Amino acid sequence: MTSVGAIVGSLTSILSHPFMRNAFLAGTGIAAACGLVGYFVVLRGQVFTGDALSHVAFTGALAALAAGLDLRLGLFGATVAVAAGMGLLGRSGRADDVVIGSVFAWMLGLGVLFLSIYTAGSSGANGTAGVSVLSGSILGRSAGSAQIAAARGVAVCAGMVLIARPLLFASLDEGIAAAAGVPVRALGIGFLALVGVTAAETTQAVGALLLLGLLAAPAAAAHQLTARPFRGMALSMGLAVLAMWAGLVLSYLFSVTPPSFSVVAVATAIYAAAGAGGTVLRGRGTTRRHVTYGPAAVYGAGLAEVDDLA
Repeated sequence: MTSVGAIVGSLTSILSHPFMRNAFLAGTGIAAACGLVGYFVVLRGQVFTGDALSHVAFTGALAALAAGLDLRLGLFGATVAVAAGMGLLGRSGRADDVVIGSVFAWMLGLGVLFLSIYTAGSSGANGTAGVSVLSGSILGRSAGSAQIAAARGVAVCAGMVLIARPLLFASLDEGIAAAAGVPVRALGIGFLALVGVTAAETTQAVGALLLLGLLAAPAAAAHQLTARPFRGMALSMGLAVLAMWAGLVLSYLFSVTPPSFSVVAVATAIYAAAGAGGTVLRGRGTTRRHVTYGPAAVYGAGLAEVDDLA
C-alpha cells in the first residue's frame, strides 16, 4: 500500500503543474496519431518517407523564420505539401526510394540555405527557435497550443479510421485493390498528407531529429506482436501513448533528461522488448500467426470482422 500511495502521490505531483498537464494533453493526441499513422508507414514500407519528412519539417520551419513568419506556417505548409508531392511523383501514390532520396537531398540543401539566412539575420531573442525545431519543446506548450495539438491528433486519427479498410486493402495488394475500384493513387496521396500533418505536429513535440523514433518504433513493435491488422493498429496507438506518458514522467523525475529523448528512448525500448519476445517465442516453436486472408476479404469485411479473418 505504501508503494502504491507513493506512486499515486508522484503522479498527483506531476499533474499539479500546468506545463505538465499541457504536455500530457498535447502528447497524448500526438502519440495516438503517430501510432495509427506509423502502423501503415511500417506496413507499406515507407519508413524512409518519415525520415525525409523530418528534414522537410526543419527546412520549412527555417524558411518561415527566415521570412519573418510564424514557424508553424512553414512547418505544416512545407511538410504537408512535400508529402503530397512525393505521393504524386511516386507510383500509385506511394513514394519510391528515388523520389524520397531526391526530395531528401533537395531539402537538406534548402535547409542549409535557410539556416544560413536565418542565423545571419536572427537576434538573441529568437536565436533558439531553430534549436527547438530540432529537439522539440513539448514542455513549453501553452494550454491553447496543447488543445490544438490534441485536436489535430484526434483529426488525424479520425481520418485514418475513415480510410483504414481501403488503405489496408491497397497496402496488401494494390493491383487487386485497383481492379476492385479502390482509388489506390488518391488513397496513397491522402495518406502521405496525413503523415505530413503528423510529422509536422510531432516535430514540435520531440523534434525533427527524433521524429522517426516515435513514428516507427511503436508501430514496428505492434507488427512484431500481432498479425491482425486492426488489433495491431490499436496496439500501435497504445504503445505510442505509453511511450509518450512514460517519457514525460521520466523527464519530470530526472530533470537532466530532455523529454524528447525520454519519449523516444522508451519507444525504442518497447520495440526492442517486442523483438526479443518474438525471438524467444520462435525459439520455443511458437510463432506469430501470419495473415492468412486475401486482400479482397479485407475490403469486403467490416472493420470489426477483419481480425476474425486471420
